Amino acid sequence: MMARAGRAGVLSLILLLTGPALALAQVSWEATVEQYAARLAADVQTDAVGGVVAGVVVDGDLVWAGAWGWADRDHNVPMSTSSVSRTGSISKSVTALLMMRLVDQGLLDLDDPVRLHLPEIDGLLEARPGAKSVTYRHLASHTGGLAREPNWRESFVGPIEMWEDRILKSIPRTAFDSIPGGRYQYSNIGFGILGLALSRAAGRPYMDLVRDEVFVPLGMTGSAFVVVGAELEPRLAAGYVVQDGVVSGEYPAREHAGRGYKVPNGGVYSTVADLGRFLGAVSGVPGLDVLSAESRAEMIRIQTPESRESGYGLGLSVIVDGDGTQIMSHGGSVAGYTAYMAVDAETRVGVVLLRNYGSGETNLGAFARAWVTDLRASGL
Repeated sequence: MMARAGRAGVLSLILLLTGPALALAQVSWEATVEQYAARLAADVQTDAVGGVVAGVVVDGDLVWAGAWGWADRDHNVPMSTSSVSRTGSISKSVTALLMMRLVDQGLLDLDDPVRLHLPEIDGLLEARPGAKSVTYRHLASHTGGLAREPNWRESFVGPIEMWEDRILKSIPRTAFDSIPGGRYQYSNIGFGILGLALSRAAGRPYMDLVRDEVFVPLGMTGSAFVVVGAELEPRLAAGYVVQDGVVSGEYPAREHAGRGYKVPNGGVYSTVADLGRFLGAVSGVPGLDVLSAESRAEMIRIQTPESRESGYGLGLSVIVDGDGTQIMSHGGSVAGYTAYMAVDAETRVGVVLLRNYGSGETNLGAFARAWVTDLRASGL
């Protein structure tokens, strides 16, 4: 299936004009898709929990999609290629793209101290004497030196309307583990703080900003922070966890209504088609160029100090292999949902996987990256 005509959409026409050589290339990428799809189908059947939906995208267009298992096992609703799922930490990529939109609009600079717009950040615990101020770049690259989570169990609960309050009350319960800029250190609360700081910088609510600056410009009509209405609600896949061998949807269902501060770092619901358009934006597809060339390049540049071959950019993991192939990706796991997206920076071929349960036979990250690599080798 395709959202609009694109490079993959004209394969069959070119095939008629150029003969058997391209026919072999077309069969090759389709055979690759069939191979990976068969593995997913078998894994979902073995897991026997919920379902998986997968999409292959080219230039931001969904060119193939498949779904297996249950969107709602209790009511015998099968997973669909248009099903809506929670994306977990893929939300961090969305927040980072929003940040770069605001940079392009002149509302902030990556190296501005976050305290410029969110002075409450000075309440963080155990700051090292003489250390640099935490900047937007630090938070978006997980180099802010912050602990992964605040030392406060209540930060994870409460209705979505209270997320900003949860952030502000979490800050004085969050400690530094290292100096800003010193090393890569994954921090969920860091991205929560980032989202609130972006809202302050723009003078608009964070969720409104994401809708207006990311979802609407990219045509991500199946994406939201709260799934309501006749268009999205029937498509929402129920989430499941397995506890002591028993499959339950109770905990994931509760988190739809209340997730504490986990909004900028884990609150986005989306579809494989929408995330495909997002991957098109970060890989520079004309027509989905919501960022300046400079801002997009900065987003996909490795910002972490440990390695030049693999690391974290701004809201994206980045791997550069021996032949210079660059793959940008991000995963997510939250309350009965797991997700992964990956895209080849040069060919702009990507894969999106959404699963409405936790761990299973498929390692989503390794699977998605291998699929992208094999699609590149197939000539897609």
